[in-house]
Amino acid sequence: MIETGTELGALGSGMTGKENAVKPSLGNALPYFFPLAIFPLAIYATLYGGWWIAGPLVFLILPDMFDGVFGAHERNMDPDETHGRELLFYNASIWLWAALWPVTLLIGLWQILIVGHLSVWETVLVILALAGVAQSVFIVGHELAHRNAKWERGLSEFLLMSIAYPHYALEHLYGHHANACTPADPGSAPKGLNFWRYFPRDMIRGYTNAWRFACNRLARRCLPTWHYTNPFWRYLLGTGAWFALVYWMGGPWALLIFAYLCIGVAVSLKTINYVQHYGLQRIRLPNGRFEPVRSWHSWSAASQFTNWLFYNIQRHPDHHIAADRRYPLLQHCGGDAAPQLPGSYVKMSFLVMAPPLWFRTMDPLIDRWRERFYPQIKDWRTYESPAFAARPDAFEVIDEILSSSPRLGTWINRAPMLLDNLKEKDFTNLELPDGFGPDPESEADVRRGLTRLFWTREFGIDEMRARIAELPIHNTRDAVEMTRHWANDQIFQIGVHVMRGHLTPVEASIALANVAEASIASMLSVIEDVFASRHRHGTAKIAVVAMGDLACQEAAPGTELKVAYVHDGDDANSARALCRRFHEGLQALSRDSLLFAPTPRNRKAPAALSLQDFAECCRTAAPDRTLLALTRARCIFAAGDTGLAQKFETTRREVLARDTVRDALRTELNTAAEHASEPGLASLREMRGGLREIERAAQSLQLAYADEGPDMLILNTAAIFRAASERGLGPNGAAKRLEKAAQMWQNLKGILKWAAPDDFAAETAASSLKAVIAHAAGADDFEALADAIGVTAMRADDDIKAVRA
Repeated sequence: MIETGTELGALGSGMTGKENAVKPSLGNALPYFFPLAIFPLAIYATLYGGWWIAGPLVFLILPDMFDGVFGAHERNMDPDETHGRELLFYNASIWLWAALWPVTLLIGLWQILIVGHLSVWETVLVILALAGVAQSVFIVGHELAHRNAKWERGLSEFLLMSIAYPHYALEHLYGHHANACTPADPGSAPKGLNFWRYFPRDMIRGYTNAWRFACNRLARRCLPTWHYTNPFWRYLLGTGAWFALVYWMGGPWALLIFAYLCIGVAVSLKTINYVQHYGLQRIRLPNGRFEPVRSWHSWSAASQFTNWLFYNIQRHPDHHIAADRRYPLLQHCGGDAAPQLPGSYVKMSFLVMAPPLWFRTMDPLIDRWRERFYPQIKDWRTYESPAFAARPDAFEVIDEILSSSPRLGTWINRAPMLLDNLKEKDFTNLELPDGFGPDPESEADVRRGLTRLFWTREFGIDEMRARIAELPIHNTRDAVEMTRHWANDQIFQIGVHVMRGHLTPVEASIALANVAEASIASMLSVIEDVFASRHRHGTAKIAVVAMGDLACQEAAPGTELKVAYVHDGDDANSARALCRRFHEGLQALSRDSLLFAPTPRNRKAPAALSLQDFAECCRTAAPDRTLLALTRARCIFAAGDTGLAQKFETTRREVLARDTVRDALRTELNTAAEHASEPGLASLREMRGGLREIERAAQSLQLAYADEGPDMLILNTAAIFRAASERGLGPNGAAKRLEKAAQMWQNLKGILKWAAPDDFAAETAASSLKAVIAHAAGADDFEALADAIGVTAMRADDDIKAVRA
């Protein structure tokens, strides 16, 4: 008697009690012989073609039809009370399937390739039918691969060789079962990954993981990689034998047909693999390991007919709990023990092919699974991040970055290799362990001091250029790519220090400016050398002048790379040609940069003026933004003549010291904004007393005292007010207060660039991000920061009016 039904499993484990267990018998084993019916149907299709081809194709759609008829079956056989000899009939169905498949495949290939009586459309349909039959090769091969008998494991490999996927047995046993539902397992699809992206990744990593395991096992035995015991010898020879046989049957075109068949079978396998663990994740424990595999780490389904047809493959949760348990003994896990699919594996495999429909169906189930089995985890962003998938060992720091600095989180998700920089000595030497000081506050002070000393004093431009010089750079393309990658690595380290409060954004701006200047100078030096080697007159003499935040050491991520070019006038044509090369190099350097905003490809190189023409133009030109930009301009690289940088600086000071220039520019700078915003973090630049007005007030002070000495023509906004305070300029300490306000605004501007996303809104921001922003400005919390912004802006507005008077 065949026992069917829809009895509910016991709560908790989803397993029925022993008194209701299924007994092993010939009657209960007979349904598992039903899959063998596909073989005569497939053979008749290959022999006679025509309507006979409908037989195997119809058979393949039966599960979806008959699952509704037979319903669900949740009763189990008792594995503790069932002996191996009682499973003979169940084993016989597997053995017969394994024996009939090679025969059917050979008959089909013979009819297609040698007899050749089938038309083109019949051949295509027969191949599809054979691929449908072959989808169970993996199911049967998987079952036999888990057996203890050597001959059964060998039979598994033989079956898998027939569809060119023999390494599956090795990778599945030693890779998938150990790493299921972790990033180390390519067969476990994370939430949001569609099948068409999953398939090539799983195929490639399946091969490489199997090869790596085989090589590591040989290495542990002190044997060479290509020792005869390497299983890939068997895989290569066995698979090669099948391809050789197919080639003998039909030549090169036959190989394409067989390859098509094998790919079709692989797609069938991977759809099932994709379904089995989609979106399910093992949790990382405090000790750095993942929790053991549980029943809730696989999707379960109880449709009886599909389980008959595919040898209980839908009881996959129990298979991961007891991997050596034979298919009749696999236990059904109910909803309290494992997530349940809304349909059979067959039905879900068709749904996989349409990712939007798949996501709409499955993602809400995954959210409910998380609430059911992991109610303590409220934020799954770390587990879902590409950074975690690539660097699971860095879970803690990824979680810290994603919660405290979404901007850095975007970086590591786009380029997970950035996380490797946190293992470099430059970083680890500054990350002192807890407990080295008398109290946490002292330890924090020491960390901040060490980090600040290293990044603003010790690791200067010369040392950075020496590091870049050690890179294997052979041409201008190397110079651009390697310099950019090196700079990104340093910028990421700086960003993590800012996030942790070891560097203020103002201090980080100094480090960023050094990284930028060293990168630009190193790259342009290579371009200069290449240019000189191709021109018999050597290189031109050019000063590359940085404008704006980069020149003032007020840079932050996303800074626009604005430069101007000034040459000595000796060889204008060579100078213009070299400037074009410099411009192209800087454009390339800005792409994929963590520091610079990308320079548009269609932006032309700025006109290169001789130093004499530049000075004359400034002397005769009416005051405008070009002249105003000179208050924030600095030579960062000089080609051909290092003295050109000083010549440019002298010319800049002379121009800004002219009375007519100063008076006109100060009039413009001292004009108050008509529509200033209300004080707040969102209006940091445009509010009254905000960043824009403070910068303009500093520029006005520069111009007012430009002819009295070089100390007022410095570029940094806070430093200008510091110099003014030392000179006693401004009433009642206004300049000193403006220095502090400038530092606060720069810190807030910087931390938003470092940590906050582009769509930052204080109302929806995470508390950890708010804490990072408040700490960067010296406030105790975010509420205190809001009050401090209002008070500082009001006082700064009054002080700006005072210093302008």
